[in-house]
Amino acid sequence: MSDEKYTITQAASITGYEPHVIRYYEKEFNLDIPRNKSNHRYFTNKEIEKLNEIKKLQNRGFSNTQIKLILDSPKTILGIQDELSKTKSDKRSAITDGSLEKIKDDINKSIKKQLDLYNQQQQELLYSLVGQCKDLLEEIKVSINKDDDILLAENMKLKMKIKQKSYEVLELREQLQRERNKNNSVLNKIFGK
Repeated sequence: MSDEKYTITQAASITGYEPHVIRYYEKEFNLDIPRNKSNHRYFTNKEIEKLNEIKKLQNRGFSNTQIKLILDSPKTILGIQDELSKTKSDKRSAITDGSLEKIKDDINKSIKKQLDLYNQQQQELLYSLVGQCKDLLEEIKVSINKDDDILLAENMKLKMKIKQKSYEVLELREQLQRERNKNNSVLNKIFGK
């Protein structure tokens, strides 16, 4: 395997995903994408393979939640296999003691332990998603507040223009009235009224 490094644009071209989708999947699937000194993502063959694996699973009809379980399952399966191997060797000595009930209890405890670990991982994932939703809502609120502030400022500008035009209209009316009065006084002088 080569040590070649790819930019996000190159990774997008190779995998068929848009760059924004790759950034989203980095969080969605908890991918460990390395970064350079400038904090830019770069991709090695390992990350490209992981993205291609996700794409294959999507093409087979799996949801993102199912894909996460599949991607995490090797760890879970290995953990269960380790527990079962340990339990199996413990069981051989227990069988010689004639304690089948203890074997059954140990297996149940081992399975329960793995299920608890799995449930804890799912709960942590759920909390992470809730946190991300809260962050997104906060960003939306900030954006809405900025938009409201902009609209208020524009509204105030328009009100000031209306006020200015109203003063101009009043001034023009007063000028018109003065001109009428002037014309009336000239006419009064001419016609002697």
